[in-house]
Amino acid sequence: RTALMARSGIGDRVEGIHAVRAALEAGRVQKLIVERRRAEKSEDVAHLVSMARSRGLEVEGVDDVRPLSATSAPQGVVAKCRPMPDHDISELLDRSDPAAVVVIDHVEDTHNLGAIARSAVAAGITSLVVPTRRGAPLGGAAFKAAAGALEQCAVATVSSTADAVKKLKDLGVWTVGLDADGDQSLFGLGLFTEPVAIVVGAETGLGRLVRDRVDVVASIPMAGPTESLNASVAAALACFELMRVRETS
Repeated sequence: RTALMARSGIGDRVEGIHAVRAALEAGRVQKLIVERRRAEKSEDVAHLVSMARSRGLEVEGVDDVRPLSATSAPQGVVAKCRPMPDHDISELLDRSDPAAVVVIDHVEDTHNLGAIARSAVAAGITSLVVPTRRGAPLGGAAFKAAAGALEQCAVATVSSTADAVKKLKDLGVWTVGLDADGDQSLFGLGLFTEPVAIVVGAETGLGRLVRDRVDVVASIPMAGPTESLNASVAAALACFELMRVRETS
């Protein structure tokens, strides 16, 4: 299918200076809601108001935006937005050559989800697969943590990460799962020169069915006694290693 409107709630409300600015630049904002005191005292918030008005958007001043926010620190600004398009997995493969995708599996912390998006985009990967069940919601908190990076991404939402892995393999994409017990090192992985999907699990590792389905289970070599890395840290290392391998191959 071609890009359709995402299910209700995905990206329809963003908050925080960086996330709102990115949504404005992407043309998704429909209405801006700001705290009056912040608009008067903060140059960043005042700039967002100016941006919104220059685009002919409605700007509403309130005493407190927190009743409308998903986090406790929305920085005085919330934007109501047109939801992001929801893509078919096959559409994600056209955004780089060779294809590069990050697949999320059981990451339940919204800050980790946003941080993974930031790292992926910083490493040149702008295709994400995000589960709609058993994972962090792709809502206001994740968009704030991503600080605008999600606006650069094409996202495919799926009900099953394991099924998404199978579909990627059917489309000719190698799948590399990150797990502390992986039997291959992440560093210098030759598959990174091919169309590849990096599958990121939670700190407890990949789900059993996902682990069984990926082509390679890779681990991050560590010199110290730490048992596992935060999911977003592991994802960042993998994304930048993919970029390094491709740039030096």
